[in-house]
This record gives sequence, C-alpha cells and structure tokens, in this order.
Amino acid sequence: MLTMTSPAICSLVRFQQQSKRSILPTFLAYIVPSSRGWRPDSKSGRGYFMTHVASKDAEESFKKTVEVDRFIDMLRDANEKELLQLVVENVLAFNESFWIRLAARTDTCKSDDDKKDYEELASTLMTLVDRLVNKTRESIESSTDVLKAILKPVVDEVEEIAWPPKDPEALNLMERELKQREREGQLDEGFLSEVNAQLRQAKVDGDKPGLEAMLQKVLQLYASTILSKRSYARKGNEIIKAEQFLESIINAPESDWNKILINGLNVGKGEVSLEELDGVIKKRIERTLIRTEGGSYQQRVLTEYLKGIQSRAQEIVLVLKGGTP
Repeated sequence: MLTMTSPAICSLVRFQQQSKRSILPTFLAYIVPSSRGWRPDSKSGRGYFMTHVASKDAEESFKKTVEVDRFIDMLRDANEKELLQLVVENVLAFNESFWIRLAARTDTCKSDDDKKDYEELASTLMTLVDRLVNKTRESIESSTDVLKAILKPVVDEVEEIAWPPKDPEALNLMERELKQREREGQLDEGFLSEVNAQLRQAKVDGDKPGLEAMLQKVLQLYASTILSKRSYARKGNEIIKAEQFLESIINAPESDWNKILINGLNVGKGEVSLEELDGVIKKRIERTLIRTEGGSYQQRVLTEYLKGIQSRAQEIVLVLKGGTP
C-alpha cells in the first residue's frame, strides 16, 4: 500500500497543484533532440569560448546521464517490493530528463524482448508514481481539513484574522483540538507539510500577520505536545533540576517563557545555570534527531522549538546581566 508521505512527495504534489498541470509525461511522447554541428567564427574569436563552454556542458551532461543509467539499471533489476521502495525514496528523480533517457534506451534496444521490457518498466513506473502522487494529494487535502478544524476557534465566522484572539478561551479550545487530533494520529508529515506551506505563503503575501502568528502557534503547540510525552527529569530516585526546568518551559505557553526563565535561572531568582540548561537542551535535540526521520518536517519543527528556548534563555541572561539582546 502507498501510505508514505514524505516532504519530497508533498513538494512534488504542491508543485502540481500550483502549476495546475501534471508533471507526469507520456513516456513515448518525448522526442530526443538531435545535435547539430556548430562552426566557430574565427573572426569574432567566439569559437574557442563556445567550444569550451559546450565541452563543459557536455561533461556535466554525460555525468548526469551515467547517474540516470545507474538508476534505470537498479529499477530494472528490482523486484516488485524493491521497485515500490525505490519509487517512494526517489520520487523527484522521475523528471523530464529521466523519461527522455528511458525513451532513448528503449529506442536503442537490439532485441524486441529488451524493448518490451523497457516499455513495461516505463508503464509500471508511471503507474506507481501516479498512484503515489494521488495518494499524497488526498493526504494533503485531508491535512487541510485538520488544520482548518484546529484554527476554527481563533477564526471568527467571517474569517477575520486577528491575533491575539479577541476571546482568550479561543486559544484553549485551539490547543484542545490540536491535542485531540494528535491522539487520533492526524498530525502526520502531511499535516506539518500543510502548515509549513501555508506559513511560507503567509510570509510571502505579507498582508496577513494574524494568520502567520496563528500558524506559528500551531507549530509551537505541536512541538510542545510531542516533546512533553517523554520526561528525562528523573533518574532513579534523583531529580535532575535542569531537565525538570526545561520540561516546565516545554509545557508552558511561549508567552510565559520569559517569566519562567527569570524565575528559574540562577542569574534571576532560580538555581539552574544557563550552561546546565544549554546542556540538557542539546541532549534533547540529540535525542530528537535520533528518534525522528532525517529531513522530516517533524524533526525540523521539534529542533527549532528547542533552539527557540535556547536562544530565549540566552537573551534573558544577557538582559539580566545588563546587556541588550
């Protein structure tokens, strides 16, 4: 079953949605362009330059062709399960250059059997990529509905975007909705991809600061919810104060961080040094990198949240020591 949703696949689908056209080519529709000779203009002196540039371009083109050929060979030798995995892991490799090269190799086959094998491979690949893209599109559409449900308490009936919300209880309702969706397993990579896509668009538009703040809050609540599931504050019968302090910050709204840091750091009213807090944050980041998929939206959101706490603590210490952040 095609159930994986990676940032690469989400990017592919979003490109399709934005361009409003399919990027999946018809395999045999491509015609490999023929190369034509070029005569250097000895009078202008452009001949050497153009030949030199063409030579470098040809070298790069050759390297890319070798890479594509290796990939095609891997696909040909793969069994059904391995083929699906290769498609999922390399979905962005199925671009125009790939299909052109596959068509060229098909045309140069010496036997009809080999040619038929290539045509069957092309047909299978297009089916798998198409299914994968469609499955991801469905996931993205579902993720949009989840995000709308989470934002509903802070968006009024006419969809006016104001931040902070006029009703303070709206934030609590928003947080409860997000945590309920998380328990139901709906806050997956597709959801995080949708939030990040909307956030990027809001930043580009520049005329919806309220929406941008809402989406940032969604990511903060998500990170807080996920990170608070594991506690490292107790080691046997011993309480590790720095870990306990970090967890109190993770569980608190971002608007309360300054107060908590001032009351907890030893440069303020507390007992934990900046070095101790910095140490447990780095450990938590390391654990996050180990437990999450490399390059995933989840990994990025969680590590950025922890780094946000780290930088805020450094700013507070600087201010308390009489400096400026």
